Formats: sequence, C-alpha cells, structure tokens
Amino acid sequence: MQANRLAPLALIAMLGACAAPEGEYPSLAIRDVERLNGTFEPAPPPEPPALTPEAVADIDSLLARARAAHAEFTEAVPAARTRAQRASGAARGSEAWSVAQVAIAGLESSRSEAMIALADLDRLYVAAMTDAVAVAPIDAARNEVDAQVVEQNAVIEALLANLAQ
Repeated sequence: MQANRLAPLALIAMLGACAAPEGEYPSLAIRDVERLNGTFEPAPPPEPPALTPEAVADIDSLLARARAAHAEFTEAVPAARTRAQRASGAARGSEAWSVAQVAIAGLESSRSEAMIALADLDRLYVAAMTDAVAVAPIDAARNEVDAQVVEQNAVIEALLANLAQ
C-alpha cells in the first residue's frame, strides 16, 4: 500500500530530470573541418583477362558455321523468290503454293543454323561476362551473326507476305 502512494511522487521527481536547461545549443550543421576538399581520381578499372584459346576457337567455329549457313541461305534466295512469285495469288494447298512453302522452309532451315550459332555465341557471352573476361571478340561475332539473322528474317517475311497475297 505504501508503495502505491510513493509511486506518483517518484514519477514527479523523475519528471524534473527531463527539463532542459536554458541556453545556447551547438549547431548540428557540418563544420569546416568536416568538409572534404579536393578531387579524388578513381582508380582505373583493371583490364579483363583475355579469352582462353578454347573460347577463341569456339567463337571462330561458331562464326564459320553462321557464315556457311548465311552463304547457303543467300544461294537459295533467288529460287525461293521465284517460286514465291509464281505462287502469289495461288490457292492454299495448290501445287505452286506447296512448292513455294518448301522453298521458304529450306530458307528457314538455313536461318535456323545461323540462329543456333547465335544462341551459342550468346551462351559464351554470358559465361564471359560472368567470369569477368574480355567480351569484345564475342560481341563482334554476335553482332555479325545477328545482322545476318535480321537480314534473313526480312527476306523470309517478305516472301511469306508475297505468298499470302
């Protein structure tokens, strides 16, 4: 019972400790001593290590494979274009339409070889980026093969559009 009466008195006594003294407080702004002066030059990033000879051989092999597929594609385009022009306006399922579809399928087969090489180059690129090695040779090969695939896609789309008319 006695403790219950003393509890409010103890709280009132402690409340006085929360009162702040009158006076000037120091500023919380950054002092001149705390300011950084001058410029700092970051260290240049280290050069990534070169690709392994096996990786370079893989890139060369994939690039040769894509170039061969592109040459095969380019060689087959005139015949496919002629067949697609003959089938223009022909009914679906007709002989001319079927012959044109087979020619376009041959082009798509050549394109798929280039796309497989491009996918393998992408895989090598990701592995090189993950391992932090030089990617410039892979990037150059990827750009070349990608340009070939884009060109092949445009030719195939044009032939299919001509066939649909």
